[in-house]
Amino acid sequence: MTTSTSSSNSAAKTSKKVDDIAAHTESPLTDKATSAAHLAVDSLSSKAATAEQSIRHGASSSAETLTEKQKIAREKLSEYSGKTRQLASENPLATAGIAFAAGMLVTALFRRSK
Repeated sequence: MTTSTSSSNSAAKTSKKVDDIAAHTESPLTDKATSAAHLAVDSLSSKAATAEQSIRHGASSSAETLTEKQKIAREKLSEYSGKTRQLASENPLATAGIAFAAGMLVTALFRRSK
């Protein structure tokens, strides 16, 4: 019985040594792959953060520019509509003639397109 127990212990020790050696030989490769993966993820994360910040800044400045352009357009529209009303009230006959001519032109264009 002692021989079977000692041979079992010896086989278990040998198996454990083989597993330890295999673990040590596989571990550097796994560690290298893990390290490379972490570096790649960190690099990608840094680049993504920079891109996100750039996009947010661009969107913010675009929104500001658009707001300014809308304000200018509203001011111009108000200015020109006021001038148009003034011209129409000062020259009602000319205004009616222009409206009539524009109506005739639009009607002629629609008739030709059919």
